[in-house]
Amino acid sequence: MSRPLIARNDDLRRLRDEGYEIEVSHGYVLVHVPYVDSNATIRIGTLACAFTERQPGVLARPNDHTALWAGAPPCHRNGELMVGIKASDVRTQIRPGLVATIHLSNKPRVEGGRYVEPDYYEKFKRYIGIICAPAESLDATVRAATNRTVPVTDDDAPFVYTDTASSRAGINAVSDKLKPLTIAIVGLGGTGAYVLDFVAKTPVKEIRLFDDDPFYSHNAFRAPGAASLSDLEVKPTKVGYLAAQYGKMHKHIKAHDVRIEAATLHLLDGVDFVFICVDDGESRRVIIERLVARSTPFIDAGIGVNLVEETASLVGTVRVTTASAEKRDHVLGGKRIPVAPRAPDDDYRRNIQIADLNALNAVLAVIRWKKLFGVYRDGEREHHSTYTIDCNLLTSDEQPDAA
Repeated sequence: MSRPLIARNDDLRRLRDEGYEIEVSHGYVLVHVPYVDSNATIRIGTLACAFTERQPGVLARPNDHTALWAGAPPCHRNGELMVGIKASDVRTQIRPGLVATIHLSNKPRVEGGRYVEPDYYEKFKRYIGIICAPAESLDATVRAATNRTVPVTDDDAPFVYTDTASSRAGINAVSDKLKPLTIAIVGLGGTGAYVLDFVAKTPVKEIRLFDDDPFYSHNAFRAPGAASLSDLEVKPTKVGYLAAQYGKMHKHIKAHDVRIEAATLHLLDGVDFVFICVDDGESRRVIIERLVARSTPFIDAGIGVNLVEETASLVGTVRVTTASAEKRDHVLGGKRIPVAPRAPDDDYRRNIQIADLNALNAVLAVIRWKKLFGVYRDGEREHHSTYTIDCNLLTSDEQPDAA
């Protein structure tokens, strides 16, 4: 990932061609440079700037004049701190093993206007000139431009293009908590498709999709995005269509055109977390029993909708039920999760204009999942939550401490 991006951007290529140790990693441009610490000892630190792509592989102008520094506080040649370029102390993970601890700020004076960084070359050269000059003056053999080859860095993120949103916000260490996970989504008719939309934007290791139904026009009306008429005319499967759409962003989406039932339950073995988004009680039951037996955490997402004919309006509830290592006694026997077969005339099966409820169900499920894995703070630790439409009521129940 590092070499192609450097090659396609003149400012980065210019830094490389002048011999600076430049690389691109985890949404940051990095330059490794010598500096002097408080003991007047020459060390190597790293300048880092988050970047944005104006189109894939082509960088936009730097967001501002600031930068991050990974290393001890840079000093003058006598060990005196460079106080003029330090804006604040921070703790921002650039990538595993590389943490920035100082927020730097320096910009040229501009008469009668606001300074705008022209490119990364000018920005890095300015900071390099300030930080590296003491080291070069202490030792004539030390140069900021070392001409040393920097190993190609692959972000090991599973995205087709770089996640610059996390680096710009300084939350790489937060989103990295999801990296080791293999996620299964069972059922892609409505809610499951929205779950995929959100999960595909996280750096999880792999996403496995399970559904044996075709992708019909009524599915298009309660799925994210907009399927074209030509998409529907080829009669794709749900998992095939959605894997192709989100494979444009996430490289490790595996489509399984199968129904999860007793004979195929083994396909869920080895996953780290499961989203259950099916509307059949018996299917739910066999999946839940298997996952509980294997101690696999999961979320079951469901919607109950009814038509009030007198007012020609819909009423109902959106539900998210979680099973984790902390608590799972509430998920068996139909206590919190309906496992009875649905009636043939169920309003949810008939009504297709509920994409907003599918999306809300997925939002609540994905937020709960992220809480379980430490992305969001989890003060309530609820394992069962419902949203009731007509009274706008959101509940939190089944906390582990109350089990």
